[in-house]
Amino acid sequence: MSLTGTTTATGTEPAAWSDDPYADALRAGRGPLFLRRTDGWLLPLDVERWCSRADAADLSALHRCEGPVLDVGCGPGRLVAALAARGQRALGVDISEAAVERTLRHGGTALRRSVFDPLPGEGRWGTVLLVDGNIGIGGDPAGLLRRAGGLLARGGLIIAETAPVDIDERVDVRVDDGRGPRPSARGSHFPWARLGTPALLRHGRALGWLPVDQWEADGRPFVALRRSSARVTRQSAEHTNSAAVTSSQRSRNPSDDRPAYLS
Repeated sequence: MSLTGTTTATGTEPAAWSDDPYADALRAGRGPLFLRRTDGWLLPLDVERWCSRADAADLSALHRCEGPVLDVGCGPGRLVAALAARGQRALGVDISEAAVERTLRHGGTALRRSVFDPLPGEGRWGTVLLVDGNIGIGGDPAGLLRRAGGLLARGGLIIAETAPVDIDERVDVRVDDGRGPRPSARGSHFPWARLGTPALLRHGRALGWLPVDQWEADGRPFVALRRSSARVTRQSAEHTNSAAVTSSQRSRNPSDDRPAYLS
């Protein structure tokens, strides 16, 4: 799965996840691929696992999903395809054309869109998935949790995978294949966040999200969160609406808004 959706709540979104290194890796089904911080530090991205079938750790999260599922940053679509194979309604969203193409090819349903764009079925999803580090989208965990609250139905669930270390980090990164910057990707840094479980719980509690489950599978930690009050506050709703309107990706594929995903 990709760490995609680099749109932020303020609507700034470079094309990094659509640039060659990421698309090439997904089409090939293998890396190397990294997130490179501005200080040169590299975070390896597990492209081979993303492009494989859902593994036991993935299934431990999918078994906990409730109702129709929105997979944010679905990447090559292994989770969406696994849910579809089980007969569960699921939609992936990803800003990468290569990711969406691969998801569709493997039996999943996906839209080329940012999580901060207007999406089908807002306020009616049963579960929002933020797996493979996607809690880091936009470098603003609180903003992403607010957005998830606007997407979920009353009592809906967030299932997030956290970093396997105690970290709460905001950084600027770019996608890198280890061969140095390509001309098309120069300057395409974007904000990202890395959160361990304690940090996610702190951010969640501040917004009324309480843990209902925590577990680890194959060294990957997961948290399931539910709102203590199922109603989205006026402030959260205004934040969500603002993010959707200002997104640089708004209306990329307006004809794809098909509420049938939730029918």
